[in-house]
This record gives sequence, C-alpha cells and structure tokens, in this order.
Amino acid sequence: MNAVDVVLPCLDEAAALPGVLAAMPAGYRPIVVDNGSTDGSPEVAAEHGAVVLREPRKGYGAAVHTGLLAARSETVCFLDADGSLDPASLVALVAAVNDGARLAVGRRVPVARGVWPWHARAGNRVLAAMLRRRGVPVSDIAPARAVRRRDLLELGVTDRAFGYPLELLLRAARARWPVVELDVPYRPRAAGTRSKVSGSVRGTARAVRDMAAVLR
Repeated sequence: MNAVDVVLPCLDEAAALPGVLAAMPAGYRPIVVDNGSTDGSPEVAAEHGAVVLREPRKGYGAAVHTGLLAARSETVCFLDADGSLDPASLVALVAAVNDGARLAVGRRVPVARGVWPWHARAGNRVLAAMLRRRGVPVSDIAPARAVRRRDLLELGVTDRAFGYPLELLLRAARARWPVVELDVPYRPRAAGTRSKVSGSVRGTARAVRDMAAVLR
C-alpha cells in the first residue's frame, strides 16, 4: 500500500499526542502542525515519530493548509489531535477515496453520553442542515477527512479559521465531487485536555460564527 500522510492540526495537545501517534495504522505518516502550543506539544510529537511543522498564523484552516502543502502522498488525511477520533478510522476513508469518492468524511458517532456536548451537537446540526439545503449530503462538519492532495489544492479553499471544513464541503459540492460520509467512533478526549471548540459554549459559538460566515 502507498503511504498516506495524516495532517494533525495541534494546539496544546501534549497529553493526547502519544496515544494518537501510537495508534496510527501502518503506512500512515503523521504530520503534526503546531499552531502556537505552550505545553510542549511539538517536542512530544517529535519524540513519538511525527514530522512537526509550526504555523504561527492562528487558525484551524491555517494549520490544515500548512500540513497539506507539506504532505507528499497522493491521498492525504486530516484528523484532530485530541484523541477523540481513532486513527484506524482513516483506513475506511482512504478506501472510499480509492473506490471513487473525491472526498470521504467521518460522521461522528459518540461512544458514550456526554462525549459530544449539547451546544456543540446543536451547532453542528444547524450547519449540516444548511449544507444539505445547498446540496451537500452530510450530517456532520467532520474533523476526519481523506482526499487526494492534488484535488484539494485545486479546490482552492481560502478560509484559514474554523470555517475551513465548511468551505471545503461547499466547494466540493459546487465542483460536483462524489462525497462519501462514513461513521467513525467519537470518544472522550484524552485525559487532561479540553476542546478549544466544543469545550465551552463560547468556543462553539465562535466556531459556528466562522463557519456561518462562509455560507453568506
């Protein structure tokens, strides 16, 4: 099997990174893009075998794009670095791309109550409904994705904040890409970590604001 690069945007995920990197499937190469951590995340990532990049511009989209530019594999995956998603789930997403999808995304399925806070779930539901009205057949603004590197570069996503995943889905729909959505287990974050988005109502509101701006 050809190697697959996995881009992991990272902000203060030192507690989660060892487990996430140890769980990478064989042939999947982690690229951790640090976005200004103060907890030693870059050093932890390097110690556990990841390629480490630093992106000084704040924003999820900025970190994702830096990782995309650095990736060299034909198919590239994207995954949160907080331990809430199993890297093994990427194998099925890559298989979907190999079978003809232009974009494969994960639909989060919580493994226990309380994993996905109500405010984050509600914000996701609203945004997904807005996407479906625009012809994007998804039910989650997913943090796990697989796509061919050249395709994504040519798609020209410009958002460098939390609106990046939404703009990607909108552009994919306008380009008439076949998009496949697969269930992925959604687990509690690694102990000692808190989501910058779903960990608070304020964080969720900021992310929804950034994403909704893409829809205007």
